[in-house]
Amino acid sequence: MSEALRRDYQVCEEIGRGRFGTVFRCISVESGDSFACKSIDKIILADDSIDRQCIEGEAKIMHLVSGHSNVVQIFDVYEDDTHLDIILELCSSSDLFDRIADRVFSEAEAAAVMKPLMEAVAHCHRRGVAHRDIKPDNIFFDEWNRLKLGDFGSAECFREGELMSGIVGTPYYVAPEVIAGREYSEKVDVWSAGVILYIMLAGIPPFYGESSMEIFEAVLRANLRFPARIFHSVSTAAKDLLRRMICKDVSRRFTAEQVLRHPWMTSVGETRTEADLT
Repeated sequence: MSEALRRDYQVCEEIGRGRFGTVFRCISVESGDSFACKSIDKIILADDSIDRQCIEGEAKIMHLVSGHSNVVQIFDVYEDDTHLDIILELCSSSDLFDRIADRVFSEAEAAAVMKPLMEAVAHCHRRGVAHRDIKPDNIFFDEWNRLKLGDFGSAECFREGELMSGIVGTPYYVAPEVIAGREYSEKVDVWSAGVILYIMLAGIPPFYGESSMEIFEAVLRANLRFPARIFHSVSTAAKDLLRRMICKDVSRRFTAEQVLRHPWMTSVGETRTEADLT
């Protein structure tokens, strides 16, 4: 970590570890408030120009999307010859990955996650940012149980009508056009969010396999099914929304804004809030 950061913050315990860096809890010397610090060792990235570009762009992208209540906020950046340290909002509650393990959500519970998630995704897309790695591990909750979309290490900026390239994402959640190596739009985020909704309602992913290769092959086939024994109590509206999000035909796949306007999103669980999901 940079010396300047250590002057301003007391660095505490490790709270997370990712592909590009380690996350620590830290305390502001001036205010006493707690934050998260994502510390990236630039030496490790020295021989990988693509990874280095992603990391250097993460802070800039977070400044672009910061300010929305459902996006992890960025507060400061410290950089020296060896480290890039990003000071972020601390999300001290469990992430969505922990919350969906070994349980099935009711439609009201799922809607309470999907609404703020899609609000965050729509906000990013309006700012010209595609997240490109939406998965339960990157969906956090703060101490008041508010959902926060985070980890923009794979994010990319785009202009309206402009396509992106590059294979990024995570098995189970990545869109088929990404795996196929084609150029793609910000709608890859809608596909990923649709997979999360499916998992919350079914308890299993829509496409799976014994290895990453088998998962990718299943995603490429995109044969979306709703087994009766699992979906017997799931509403027609929920399944309709899933078909429109997990849609291989990108031209027919919903945008984030269209997801928010879907009847299931506007009616199911309208009296339920994120704070109910404990």
